Amino acid sequence: MTESSIRSFVERREAVLARIGEAAARAGRDPAAVTLVAVSKTHPADVAQAAIDAGLAVLGENRVQEAVDKAAATRGGTWHLIGPLQANKVRKAVEAVDVIESVDSLELATRLDRVAGELRAGRRFPVLLQVNVADDPAKAGFTPDAAAAALGELLDLPHLRVDGLMTIGRLVDEPEESRPTFVALRELGERLRAHDRRLGRELSMGMTDDYQLAVEEGATIVRVGRALFGERPPPRT
Repeated sequence: MTESSIRSFVERREAVLARIGEAAARAGRDPAAVTLVAVSKTHPADVAQAAIDAGLAVLGENRVQEAVDKAAATRGGTWHLIGPLQANKVRKAVEAVDVIESVDSLELATRLDRVAGELRAGRRFPVLLQVNVADDPAKAGFTPDAAAAALGELLDLPHLRVDGLMTIGRLVDEPEESRPTFVALRELGERLRAHDRRLGRELSMGMTDDYQLAVEEGATIVRVGRALFGERPPPRT
């Protein structure tokens, strides 16, 4: 990619970080406590590399194979899997990415734990629990009650480090309509940690249209694609 492409990413990064800073200030929070995940899905590896070169060092992918390919083709980035993880792709995911945000069942967590123990012995693999706090039938994730019921078993898994919670909100007409979802995830995290302090404090919530609201409500990770990369390219045929 050209120097102008990198400069464009620098400008977009600065604009998003400025908005995070404004939202954090409104909530009395330190903006440094918010990690910006640049969602590069469907954009090619050279574009992802330009983003990394511009300082967007944490990238997110929805599909395992895309994460595998881009992680191998780029340098200097940290990769989060933010999309669904099928059981037959667990090994590839553990080999390729640094964090899995989309652990949505005890069965998946148990399989991840076994594979992480084989491939990454000596350190716990960081994950987040995906919770469907909006009760959206179109979204995956633990229900809040199921997350509470499984929490002890999840935290006992020896090769995983459960750093916190993630949610994907409903599609809404106005960003403000997302706020109840963000409040619900924050409150659930507080309740679960009161029960078991081993649960980490990360809250991954908020995307391009509503990440400022998410920061106001306690997000420690925001997943931003379009505001950084522009519109997604059309799918390959």
